[in-house]
Amino acid sequence: MKFAVLGPLSLTDGNGSLLPTAPKTRQLLALLLLHANSLVTLETCLQELWGESSPRSAVQSVHTRVFQIRQALAGDLSGRTTEESKRILKTHHQGYSLEVEKGSLDLDVLETHLTKYRRAQSRQDDVGVSTELRAALSLWRGRTLLDIQQGECIQAYATGMEDLRMTVLEQCIEAELRLGMHHRLLSELSTLVSRYPVHENLHAQYMIALYRSGRTVESLRTYHRLRKTLTEELGIEPSHRVRQLQTAVLAKSTELDVVPQDRAVLSMSLMSGR
Repeated sequence: MKFAVLGPLSLTDGNGSLLPTAPKTRQLLALLLLHANSLVTLETCLQELWGESSPRSAVQSVHTRVFQIRQALAGDLSGRTTEESKRILKTHHQGYSLEVEKGSLDLDVLETHLTKYRRAQSRQDDVGVSTELRAALSLWRGRTLLDIQQGECIQAYATGMEDLRMTVLEQCIEAELRLGMHHRLLSELSTLVSRYPVHENLHAQYMIALYRSGRTVESLRTYHRLRKTLTEELGIEPSHRVRQLQTAVLAKSTELDVVPQDRAVLSMSLMSGR
């Protein structure tokens, strides 16, 4: 079985989707996946599904939805028995746990790539950083659990994952700028600054990519567009760091140039998919 939460909720095996159909049953499954292999208390389930407005039948409703998830896990196409599904979704004295094999949940795969990224970062291997972060970004198929009703717990987790996604993206672009990949990044960064019109770091990265591509005027226009948006919508000026970048672009500072790399080694690393 494969489980995925980085986008629409997904539960599949070799024969297709096993997802239950009821919205609150899917919501409970999502909650259990976010805490895979750990106890999720009944109280947490109630809080997620109904907040402070739990109906009298709430506890029985959770039991019913657990049964529905087990039915999905033991569906006609899965080849699993009801007893086997009970060993996957376990009942405990205080709640439930969903037992997920290592690597079958996209969050596990994400953590594997982030671990490899941290190792590459520690040895200043920007090719490795780019490779692992691009692989991590490819796991997102949209906003985390975008098709699931979100109570307090799932909403907080989904917000955190979107913050992580943005951090991963920024770190990836930073490494690729250091590698001299500014030409390849122009289209992506153009889309990103349009999508996030007050995001200073993305604008700074776009300014650098434009400047290194010989498009100084467009780099400066990007700064002025950001400044106009910030002052008109938020009543603030760009940060000191971004203002310094504008000054460096105007002065054509050598600090903005790509640090020379061993291009032969770099090309071989990129072709080998490190």
